[in-house]
Amino acid sequence: MGHEAQETDATAAVDFKEVQSTPRFQELRKRHRSFVFPMAIAFLLWYFAYVLLADYAVEFMSIKVWGNINVGLIMGLAQFVTTFAITGWYVSYSNRKLDPIAAEIRHEIEGHEFDKHGNQISGVQK
Repeated sequence: MGHEAQETDATAAVDFKEVQSTPRFQELRKRHRSFVFPMAIAFLLWYFAYVLLADYAVEFMSIKVWGNINVGLIMGLAQFVTTFAITGWYVSYSNRKLDPIAAEIRHEIEGHEFDKHGNQISGVQK
C-alpha cells in the first residue's frame, strides 16, 4: 500500500493513435470493412426478407415441397446454412487478407525491447 504500481508493459509506450494513422493499419481497416459491412447488410436483408415473408406471405411459405416440408421450413434452415457459410467465408478471408497485415503491425509494435520506464532500447531486435 502507498506504492503505486508502475506499468512495465511494453505496450504502455506505444502510441496507438500513431499506429492507427499508418498506411498498413488503414489498409487493414479498409479490407476488414470492405468485407464485414456488405456481408452484414446482405445477411440482414436476407433475414428480414425471411421474417417478412413468414409474416405477410403465409400462403407462399406454406407451399409443400416434399411431404410435410414447406418453403418456410427450407428458408428457415437456409438461415442456419448461410450463417455457417458466412462464418467460414470470413475465416478464410481473414486468414488470407487480414491476419498477415495484423501480424506485421503486431510485430512492429511488440518486436522492440523496452527498458523499465517504457523507453525503446536502440539497437535491440528480436
